[in-house]
Amino acid sequence: MALQSHSALLVVDMQRDFMPGGALPVPDGDAIIPKVNAYIAQFRMAGAPIFASRDWHPPETTHFQAQGGPWPPHCIQGTPGAEFHPQLKLPENVVIVSKGMDPQEDAYSAFQARGLEEDRALDAYLKAHGVEHLYVLGLALDYCVKWSALDAVRDGLEVTVLIDATRAVNVAPHDAEETIETLVRAGVHLETIETLWVTCKACEEMGVATGATGVAAAEEALRPRETRAQEVQP
Repeated sequence: MALQSHSALLVVDMQRDFMPGGALPVPDGDAIIPKVNAYIAQFRMAGAPIFASRDWHPPETTHFQAQGGPWPPHCIQGTPGAEFHPQLKLPENVVIVSKGMDPQEDAYSAFQARGLEEDRALDAYLKAHGVEHLYVLGLALDYCVKWSALDAVRDGLEVTVLIDATRAVNVAPHDAEETIETLVRAGVHLETIETLWVTCKACEEMGVATGATGVAAAEEALRPRETRAQEVQP
């Protein structure tokens, strides 16, 4: 499937606390950074809007174990753990939406997030940009990626999860597999960079030259970066 016109990219919760060494690490969460950056570059090339969600919790919230929630403290507002991973290459015009600010909510979905400067919900941003197809990647597959994708479907959007640029927490051993089944049943598409790289319908429509990189060359370039990302602690 080529990148569709009227599309946007949603980068979900690529924050330090969700990386190895963080407060709530997703296994191999940092290994996807090269692929995430490659997708960001392609959407920029296509002129498509890019959104990034983040957990932005208060110090005390029912989301945390101390207040009866399921998780250890993580991504607390203004702390280093709440920062995006330093190797993440978000564009200057990225729209950042924050979630989990209410001390009484979990807010797994980016559709519960808001832009702090404009106090605007994600769905309002998407409508303003005329988005019809939302591509989703990031962390974690079995929580925030899943619920964001499902809410996008409920909002009437076509949705694609970029399955090679996400990882699962896997609190239970088969959470990732069950999440994929749930997404597919809901009508969510699953794609990889091999099917989107360079074959870019939106780029052609907008007159943007994609170049002759080719899938094989792109994958070859990404492979050593992916290896290095696994070796670097945030």
